[in-house]
Amino acid sequence: MKLEEKTFCARLGEHEVCFSTGKLARQAGGAVLVRSGETVLLATATMSHTPRQGIDFFPLSVDFEERLYAAGRIPGSFFRREGRPSEKAILTSRLIDRPLRPLFPSDMRNDVQVIVTAFSQGEEQHADTLGIVAASAALMISDIPFEGPVGAVRIGLIEGQLVVNPTIPQMEHSLLDLRVAGSEDAIIMVECGANEVDEATMVEALELARQSYQDLIRVQREMLAAVGKPKALYPSFATPEALLTRVEAAASERIRTLLRQELLKGERIESMNTLEKDVQAQLAEEAEANGWTAIQISEAFHEVFKQLVRTRILDEGVRPDGRDPRTIRPLSAEVGLFPRPHGTGLFNRGETQVLSLATLGMPGEEQELDDLFPEETKRYIHHYNFPPYSTGEVAPLRGPRRREIGHGALAERALLPVIPSKEEFPYTIRVVSEVLSSNGSTSMASTCGSTLALMDAGVPIKAPVGGIAMGLVTDGARYAVLTDIQGLEDHLGDMDFKVAGTRTGITALQMDIKIKGVTRQILSEALEQARIARMQILDVIAETLSAPRTELSHYAPKMLTTHINADKIGTLIGPGGKNIRALQEKYDVKIDIEEDGTVFVAGTGGDGAQQALRHINSMMETVEEGKVYSGKVVRLTDFGAFVEILPGTDGMVHISQLSDRRLEAVSDAVQVGDEILVMVTDIGADGKIRLSRRAVMEGWTLEQAREQDQPRRPAGGGERRNGERPPRRR
Repeated sequence: MKLEEKTFCARLGEHEVCFSTGKLARQAGGAVLVRSGETVLLATATMSHTPRQGIDFFPLSVDFEERLYAAGRIPGSFFRREGRPSEKAILTSRLIDRPLRPLFPSDMRNDVQVIVTAFSQGEEQHADTLGIVAASAALMISDIPFEGPVGAVRIGLIEGQLVVNPTIPQMEHSLLDLRVAGSEDAIIMVECGANEVDEATMVEALELARQSYQDLIRVQREMLAAVGKPKALYPSFATPEALLTRVEAAASERIRTLLRQELLKGERIESMNTLEKDVQAQLAEEAEANGWTAIQISEAFHEVFKQLVRTRILDEGVRPDGRDPRTIRPLSAEVGLFPRPHGTGLFNRGETQVLSLATLGMPGEEQELDDLFPEETKRYIHHYNFPPYSTGEVAPLRGPRRREIGHGALAERALLPVIPSKEEFPYTIRVVSEVLSSNGSTSMASTCGSTLALMDAGVPIKAPVGGIAMGLVTDGARYAVLTDIQGLEDHLGDMDFKVAGTRTGITALQMDIKIKGVTRQILSEALEQARIARMQILDVIAETLSAPRTELSHYAPKMLTTHINADKIGTLIGPGGKNIRALQEKYDVKIDIEEDGTVFVAGTGGDGAQQALRHINSMMETVEEGKVYSGKVVRLTDFGAFVEILPGTDGMVHISQLSDRRLEAVSDAVQVGDEILVMVTDIGADGKIRLSRRAVMEGWTLEQAREQDQPRRPAGGGERRNGERPPRRR
């Protein structure tokens, strides 16, 4: 049976994006192959036939599947098979998920699974934003209820010009890496790294992005009309209106009273739990009569609470903790908390507390990346940990979850523009942010704490970076932009917009929303409020530590560098690494060698690094004729002594050149281990080196030394006649 494939194409910047369906993965709810250049992705979307019972959320899973065959590579693992998703794959999965999630019916409980598989990764086109539109297209033509479509685009800033959908090579020269997804009218998701880009340029870039992905949205609507399946019916889990009315009557006044109290997070949660239990008990008989479940009563209670919080913000401009929309919670910071870590920074914002710890290492300790993308190593590494005690909970400790990986990547992106180059500061840098207490915006607190940790470690960052999380509450007609949202406002609000930057400009953005989109006006206001708040945070950082420390920690490796000819790398390493191991053991140092011949030597105490560097430089030194060297006698023979004039390089001093007097034996002049001065008189074609000690004693020139450096003839010997050697003595 010949399968009919239909293709639809759109323009995105200078490039074409084509969507094909009908040929591959026909049993999925919806399947679309998206191609741009040599980058090809398959997106599938499938929904379960029955809802998941006993949950109060919409169960959506989104996965980006890396296959290294897409880049023509074999996995580097022992089994030569892809294992756990790479960090890049997890971040791409999150990127695809975030603009899709707000567009599903909130009352649906059927599982929806979106899988995007990379079949080909070209060297020009990125896969991440392409994955968003591929997933959106698959959902649009599927039977899954979905209020799309979604368009997505990357915007760069190259030579002062905003560029739509720049290629991978172009992005190497860009000051901006802005990824935006949204609908025809509004932006839904923002992910951005930037090199201190100002707010006005950022707003312009956001609007350009919204305009640029419109053709992608047009094509998806064409696909829906041409090949889209009818949307499936699903059982609604919406809270009954009658139940909402009863819960509102039973709890609204008590909730209002609770909201007027300025409580800590734990106190508020405890009071809310107590009130909810009271409402459950109060409505027990009605619930049984009407078939209302405990989950439904709980959902109704939280919906009433949510609406009262939001109405108070919009009507009175008062937030749950009593702040107005623009006020930041109390700030404080410390550095140098512990002796052994190379740098520490503690940042407090309200009840949110993050401790960041910096470690400096050798260039060879860079993180190696085994994924589809061109970048192979990472020199600055930021990890984020979120233990259960930070929210007063008990939970098993597992590996990092998607959220932790995402928050660490955001903080890393925020700080990367201020990290000094390898030439300026040749260390590998790792920062770990430990969330000690959480009440909103821990990723931005980790950015602030990490700025302090880096400066405390003596890393010469270009400028301190501060971060703030902005929120939004809107009823459609009115809205309030909130500065420094706490956990409750994140949960009950419509937007989580994280903004990081220096005093000069923005270094990172991340925005997620729960509504259908936000306008340019809202984004402009949010960025301006964030700028004002960022200046306050940077003031606190400056008061704590005004500049990077001029000296590294006593426990940090002291790095020295030199450069050798690339063809000498083998000599330095030695057979099977013999030479370099010996150097590291002898001087108690670590040595890294790069392909261009750059050598890094690091030690943590004494002058071992200096000694090792001198040793390496002497090993690489080229022996020169006529030059005098201080060498060590390493071996004696009947006819002379072998002297090591450079590490691994020795020459022979004939017995006649060991002294200014006649010797009966070599040992009459020198012993193994003696340090003597010798001149290089000849370097043979075979590399053998001839030395003279007598030349140094007599003060001879090279020419004089060469004349005199002839073995003495035995007594009674005649001169050569007719070019013949005299007869040997018997």
